[in-house]
Amino acid sequence: MKSTRVKFSNGRGQQLSARLEFPVSSHPHAYALFAHCFTCSSSLAAVRNISRALNLAGYAVLRFDFTGLGSSEGDFVDTTFTTNISDLEAAAEWLATEHEAPALLVGHSLGGAAVLCAAGRIPSVKAVATIGAPFAPDHVSAHFKENIDEIEKNGSATVDIGGRPFQIAKTFLDDLENQRVEEHIKDLGAALLILHSPQDLTVNIDEAAKLYTAARHPKSFVSLDGADHLLTKGEDAHYVGQVIAGWSSRYIIAPAEAPLRSDREVAVRLGAEGFTTEVMVRHHSLTADEPEKIGGNDYGPGPYELVSSALGACTAMTVQMYARRKKWPLEDIEVHLDHRKDYAEDMAASGDKPTKIDLFERTVVLHGDLSDEQKNRLLEIADRCPVHRTLHETVEVRTVLG
Repeated sequence: MKSTRVKFSNGRGQQLSARLEFPVSSHPHAYALFAHCFTCSSSLAAVRNISRALNLAGYAVLRFDFTGLGSSEGDFVDTTFTTNISDLEAAAEWLATEHEAPALLVGHSLGGAAVLCAAGRIPSVKAVATIGAPFAPDHVSAHFKENIDEIEKNGSATVDIGGRPFQIAKTFLDDLENQRVEEHIKDLGAALLILHSPQDLTVNIDEAAKLYTAARHPKSFVSLDGADHLLTKGEDAHYVGQVIAGWSSRYIIAPAEAPLRSDREVAVRLGAEGFTTEVMVRHHSLTADEPEKIGGNDYGPGPYELVSSALGACTAMTVQMYARRKKWPLEDIEVHLDHRKDYAEDMAASGDKPTKIDLFERTVVLHGDLSDEQKNRLLEIADRCPVHRTLHETVEVRTVLG
């Protein structure tokens, strides 16, 4: 992901830290705003993985730290749920001023409740997605219920949340109790997607049912079966990002031809970790990766598999194009391929050291009332597809620094 660190001021004059991440084309079709979970930060692995999936779908994503968390200024003890909503509005205003107002809001846990309350104040929002969000914001107080008496008595207390100490003030509790998310949901004015795991031990899935019941259409629910509250497994967060991207495309329509901001036909980007690679071809996006056994996440085909795919697609197109021109009854064509490194037969038979070559094994299956003569001719045409011919030509790759 192309990531830029930014800062913006909230309504109280404090500087909030954020990252703005673009798709590899640097030309997003829309902007998304991400609100992290209670006492977390925007650097949480799940947030990064969801942002990556949204980038692949053409979104630019602003993920920021709420006041007093992560790298943002301020003291957490002075914050409330209301200040979180204010931070969200400030983030949206910054996007609108510097780039484009957000069309998509994504919120995790208490951040989900916050985006539901903030959405009605951000006119540009067309879709809202929540992940493991509570129906009642004061549900979060269950994290430190044994400290509530002390907080009520002394005005604040240090509580342990996820193994880390946080100072919680009575004003925070009072503000949570006064929030009514249902009032914001019924007047949301945007499509709503609720994602929740039945195995969520932090926020019970019953909270999702309450949200869904209170919301008006268009609304959707997706079960994150097997996932934990923080989406600690990378595949769960990746799935969430893919679902949000696919669902939101119904409400946030990408231009038919979003130009790639590159002077090349294809743009590719890979970060400092793993092998999950963003690929943009004009306005089309896909993911390349490597199998888990060699350190990848297996989120997409490998480079040689993409080459095989190109050969297969070109074969099918070329053969079907020829059959249509001849008006032959080719109903459909299947192309099955394998790639491996093999020894050239002539070298293997000699006494010299064998030389390995790239071998693509291709099986063509033709469906239709075709004669043997027609089938044999189409098989000859398969060998004439442009990608096939390119692979047989002398190929030169010129590489320069950009």
